[in-house]
Amino acid sequence: MLRIEKIVYPHKIKDFIDFPHELYKGDPAYVPEIYLGQKDLLNPKKHPFYEHSKLDMFLCYKDDKIVGRIAAIRNNNHIKSSGKQEGFFGFFECIEDYEVAKLLFDTAKDWIKKEGLTGIVGPTSFSTNEIFAWHIDAFDIPPMMSMGYNKSYYPKFAEQYGFKKKVDLFAYLISRDKMNEKSIRVTNAFEERLKNKGITIRTVNMKTFKEDAEQANDVYNAAWEKNDAFVPMTKKEFMHLANDMKMIMDPTLCFLAEHEGKIVGFSFSFPDINQVLIKVKRGRLLPMGIFKLLFGRKGIKKARIVVLGVIEGYRKMGIEACFYGKTMQWCKDHGITNAEASLILESNTMMNQGLININAEVYKTYRLYEMPL
Repeated sequence: MLRIEKIVYPHKIKDFIDFPHELYKGDPAYVPEIYLGQKDLLNPKKHPFYEHSKLDMFLCYKDDKIVGRIAAIRNNNHIKSSGKQEGFFGFFECIEDYEVAKLLFDTAKDWIKKEGLTGIVGPTSFSTNEIFAWHIDAFDIPPMMSMGYNKSYYPKFAEQYGFKKKVDLFAYLISRDKMNEKSIRVTNAFEERLKNKGITIRTVNMKTFKEDAEQANDVYNAAWEKNDAFVPMTKKEFMHLANDMKMIMDPTLCFLAEHEGKIVGFSFSFPDINQVLIKVKRGRLLPMGIFKLLFGRKGIKKARIVVLGVIEGYRKMGIEACFYGKTMQWCKDHGITNAEASLILESNTMMNQGLININAEVYKTYRLYEMPL
């Protein structure tokens, strides 16, 4: 007998967070989420998402055993910015049983209907600013940092239920062996040309991190505002994320483009800490996991370009090329063998072509789904 139980933080939050560890037990490609990070994300007293929006979490039981989980989400900033009366589903996990998946989808759909909304999109965890979408291929490859990982049957269950593709997004692999090094060689020429136009590129200064991050928030919202399913981030949300990233970032791998003291573009890349976290049991950094993280970072051989954007009026001037060139040079200098650039909308012709030009290859495809209610 299947049953759904709504949980309210902090009641059973540990069960909600830990269920994937049981589900993916024995999967060599599974990387556990950091427990404290997930707990913070779902805490309405800590995360700024809850200042403007809300979610409810549900566990599915078969008899007394947890067999699935889901969250139903109303993101008011998405509704306001897009004009679309739609809710999200996220944090979805379930055993390979369509009846379990159907009950979870039904639960989220009914919740969103009661909110007076007319569509459902997912999977997202709050919005497309957090982990979102399911990969529909490459199920034997571990995810890089801040990327999702899912069972191969999730997309099948969603389509069986009636969800349709909303949009595909690509993850590109940039291999040191295949990389077109012309992007590195022309960086200096592009940078000199930009200087003549009053545009300079620098790395993040940790002494002015707060000021840089606040400006980057404005660039982020402006650069991505026309992207499908984009949700603008509030200042508090962006700073909350930036402060989390600050703990693992290498400032020499994060670049800012400035014009007359104003940031007009940025590229933030990170060493792939998932190469270490994959060895941290159940995502617990305490007491011993923190040492694996601290000492394991030296052995990281992969990196991820997490976000790269330039505001309108400054695109196609060479800023993007400089970002790619400088990032590739850093990777070469630090022994990085592979880098991932993700998630790139299938409709983003300029970004896709730029990656193809440096011999990057699509090695994972992620899909976001939608359904009218």
